[in-house]
Amino acid sequence: MLKNEKSDKKENKEKNMKLEKQEKKPKEKKEVKEKKKQKIVEGTKAEKVDKVKKQRKEKKQKKQEKGTNLFELKEVIILLIITCLIGIVMGASVGYQVKKIDKKELSSDLEEFIENYNYILKNNIADISGNDLIKGAIEGMLSTFEDDYSYVISDSEQENFDIRLNGEYEGVGVEVVTTTDGKTYIYTVFEDSPADRAGLEPGDQLLKIDEESLENRDSTFVADYVKTSGKSTFTITLLRNEEEMTKEVTREKVTINSVTSRVIEKEGKKIGYLYLNIFSSASYKQFKEKLEGLEKEGIDSLIIDVRYNTGGHLTTASNIVSLFLDSSNIIYQTEKDGHVEKFYSSGTETKKYPIVVLQNGASASASELLAATLKEQYGAKVVGTTSFGKGTVQELLTLSDGTEYKFTTKKWLTPKGNWIHKKGVEPDYEVDLDENYFENPNDENDTQLQKAITVLTEKE
Repeated sequence: MLKNEKSDKKENKEKNMKLEKQEKKPKEKKEVKEKKKQKIVEGTKAEKVDKVKKQRKEKKQKKQEKGTNLFELKEVIILLIITCLIGIVMGASVGYQVKKIDKKELSSDLEEFIENYNYILKNNIADISGNDLIKGAIEGMLSTFEDDYSYVISDSEQENFDIRLNGEYEGVGVEVVTTTDGKTYIYTVFEDSPADRAGLEPGDQLLKIDEESLENRDSTFVADYVKTSGKSTFTITLLRNEEEMTKEVTREKVTINSVTSRVIEKEGKKIGYLYLNIFSSASYKQFKEKLEGLEKEGIDSLIIDVRYNTGGHLTTASNIVSLFLDSSNIIYQTEKDGHVEKFYSSGTETKKYPIVVLQNGASASASELLAATLKEQYGAKVVGTTSFGKGTVQELLTLSDGTEYKFTTKKWLTPKGNWIHKKGVEPDYEVDLDENYFENPNDENDTQLQKAITVLTEKE
C-alpha cells in the first residue's frame, strides 16, 4: 500500500506539471487534448462551470428532434403530490410522454461525461452503483434549469399520480384539507366508498385517526398513515356540529367518480351544476353523461366547478371543452423556440346558455386550460380566486430500471395567446371561500357558489 501511495503521489505531481504547461499553451491541440484528460482528476471548478455554460449554449443552438411529446398527441397529464391521497396539490404539472432512452442517440459530446463516469465508478470508495451515478447525474442536470417541474419522480409520487388518473386506489375514500389554523376537515366523500358507508360527511373535522392526533398535522399525514400503518381498519374521531363522535372505517379498493351533478333552482331558473375533481381517463364520459342529463332537465345556465382540481389528461380537458365549442374555436396553443402551434375544438356546435367556472388557487393546468378557454372563446365568467398558474409542458422519460424523470419542453398558451405561468387565470369576480364552509358545508355557506348563482340569475 505504501508503494502504491508513493506511486500515486509521483503520478499526481507529474500530472500537475503537465497541467501548468497546458495553461501556458492553450492553443496547442495536443496540450488541449491532454488537459481534457487531466480534468478527470484535476479539473478546476471554474473550468467545469465554463464547460457547462458552453455545453448548454451548444445544446440550445442544436435543433435536434427529441421525440414526440404528449402535447403533440394532445395528452397532458398532471404530476400530483396528493394530500390524503387526493387533496390540494401544490405542485401541479401539465403533460408528459413516456419515452425510452435509445443508446444509439448518444453523441460524441458525451465522451467527457462517460470518461468521468467510468473514472468515478472505478475509483470511488463508497458503495455506489452505476445506476446511482446515472440518477445523480440526471438530477444534477435537471437542477440547472431552476425549474420546479423538472425533476426525478419519486415512487410515492408516481403511485399517487396513477391513483388519480386511473380512478382507483386503496384507501378509505375521502379528500381532506387543512385550514390555516391547523384543523383538518373532510372536503369530499366518494360515493359508495368505505367512508361513505361509515357515515363520514363533508365538513366533519377530523380530530384523530386511531390514537394519532391530527391537530396541526399536514393532511398528508392522514394519507401516509392509511398507506403505511399496515392496518385495514381505522377508528376516526371527528367533530360534527360541536359533537364528538367516532367512526370505524375500513381500507379497501375505492373507485373515484370524478364528476357529480345536480340542478339548483333559483328565482324561477334551473342552473346546472357540475363538479369535476380531476381530468382522468374516465372523466370525459362521466362529464358528457351528466351534462346531457342536466340539459334534458331543461337547465337555463351552467356552473362548472374545478376548485381543487389540479388537472389531468389534456385529451379529457380538450374533449370536455369541445362539448361547448365548435371546431372553429382554438382550445389552446403551444410555443417552443418562437414556433406556435394551435389546437382546435373537435366539437360540432357552440352552446347557447351562460356558463360560470368556479376556481381557486389549487385549480391548475388542465383546469386552467378549461377556465381560460371558456372565458376567452365562449364568454364564460370565472368566479373564485386566481388559479395556480401552470403554463408549461413537460416530457416524461423512463430509464432502463423504470425510474422516471420529467423536464419542461414547451409553453402552453390560452386561445388568445396569453401565458398564465406563475400568474394564473384571473377571475372576473374575485370571491374568497369563507372558512365557515368547512365547519358547515352547504350552499348557503359557499360564498363562491352563491356569487356564481347571482351572476347567472341577475337581470341585465
